[in-house]
Amino acid sequence: MKIYTKKGDKGTTQLIGGKRVPKNNSRIEAYGTIDELNSYIGLVRDQDIDQQSFDMLVETQDRLFTIGALLANDGASNKMKLPLIDEKDIQLLEKEIDKMNEELTEMKSFILPGGHTTVSYCHIARCICRRAERLVIDLPETTLQFDLILKYLNRLSDYLFVLCRFLTKKLNAKEIPWTPRM
Repeated sequence: MKIYTKKGDKGTTQLIGGKRVPKNNSRIEAYGTIDELNSYIGLVRDQDIDQQSFDMLVETQDRLFTIGALLANDGASNKMKLPLIDEKDIQLLEKEIDKMNEELTEMKSFILPGGHTTVSYCHIARCICRRAERLVIDLPETTLQFDLILKYLNRLSDYLFVLCRFLTKKLNAKEIPWTPRM
C-alpha cells in the first residue's frame, strides 16, 4: 500500500464514507487535534513512569483512535462498521482519577504547569485535550456518539490533570501554587 495517494494535493481529504471535504473542515480540525493529543499521550507514555499509568495511557490511546474514527465518519453514506466508545470507558477514567487522588494532598490553589519534563508533557496533553473538546462542540450533535465523545474528552482532561499531579509526586518534583498578585 502506498502512503501517498495524491488525492489531497488540492487541499481536500476523504471522510469515512467517501465524502471529500476541505482539510480545514471543522470535522478534520477536531479529529486532527485528537491525533495530536494521542501523539502527546504517547510522549508521556514513553517517559519513565509507573506501569499502571503506562497501561492506562495505552488504553487511552486506543480510545482516542476510536474517537478519531467516529469523528471522521461521514455518517449518511458510511456503510463501514466502526468501533464505539462506551460509558465504561468514562468510568475507567473516573476510577483511575479517584485512585490517584487518594495518594495526593488536597489542592488549595491552582498550580503552575511544570516541575519535571514528564509532567510538562502531560500538561501539554491536557491542554490539547481541552482544545479537542472545544472543537468537537462545534460539530453537529448528530455526530455518532457526540455526547459520549464530549463526556470522554472532559473526563480525560480531568484524568490528565490528576496524572500531572500524581507524576509530580512520583517523580519527587515540586508543585508550585499560583499566587495571584492583588
